[in-house]
Amino acid sequence: MKTALTAETQFAEINHNKIAYRRFGEGTPLFFINRFRGILDTWDPLFVDALAEKNTVILFDYPGIGNSEGDLPLNIFEVAETVPALADYLGIDKFNVLGWSYGGLVTQTVMFQNPERVLKTVLIGTNPPGENEIAIEPVFFEHALKPENNLEDEYYLFFEPASEKSRKAAEESHDRIAQRLNRVLIPSTPELFQRYFAGSGSFKEDQLNFREGYKTLKTPVLVISGDHDISFATENWFPLIKNAPTMQHIILNDAGHGPQHQYPEITAGYINLFLSK
Repeated sequence: MKTALTAETQFAEINHNKIAYRRFGEGTPLFFINRFRGILDTWDPLFVDALAEKNTVILFDYPGIGNSEGDLPLNIFEVAETVPALADYLGIDKFNVLGWSYGGLVTQTVMFQNPERVLKTVLIGTNPPGENEIAIEPVFFEHALKPENNLEDEYYLFFEPASEKSRKAAEESHDRIAQRLNRVLIPSTPELFQRYFAGSGSFKEDQLNFREGYKTLKTPVLVISGDHDISFATENWFPLIKNAPTMQHIILNDAGHGPQHQYPEITAGYINLFLSK
């Protein structure tokens, strides 16, 4: 069986651009939708493989990112169109979606724009649409906007640096990811960063009122957060949950922005259970 470290990179022709993707595992298709500066190989392979045991995992690079051609769209709606387009290319009708960070914003857009196709949604280390009370902490920008991030940056960006347990998990996850990662492919220029920020801004504007849409949403949603997320504060979900009848929220202790990398097998277990019921 193919794994995150052995699955070959393939290319789909979408809007006259070659979009890089990998497909492996068994079960209902599950699209992984990437974080700010994320590419095919910035997911922890232990987390991905645990999900591939129960799902057909589909990883991909956004247009203009990693191995994909084109330009990353400035509008979140255009970024989100890549998912159903890739599903069409692969002959997939209905599917589940999983998004992390910026990818969580894209994932919610996919969900609301394709209610007849998205079966279930998993959101990790992200925030709801519209205005949120708690802003990004300055320490995020201190580390996130460097041309290249090292392990010390990852302590702050994805884990809880004050916790020895979390720092150890960061080192272990970093080493697993490094087995296949080509850092040259990671977005590193201010121009690309601004494209991500433009997409995030369009999601915050919430022109189609997705936030209100959670009240009547039929799609089951699982939100997974660390208890101290410096970029997308966990607490920003609390006002919404009371008005989102299909949503569940799991908060992992002593964790930051990437709880699935600190607790890869536990998090995958929660997700597999959610997707299977």
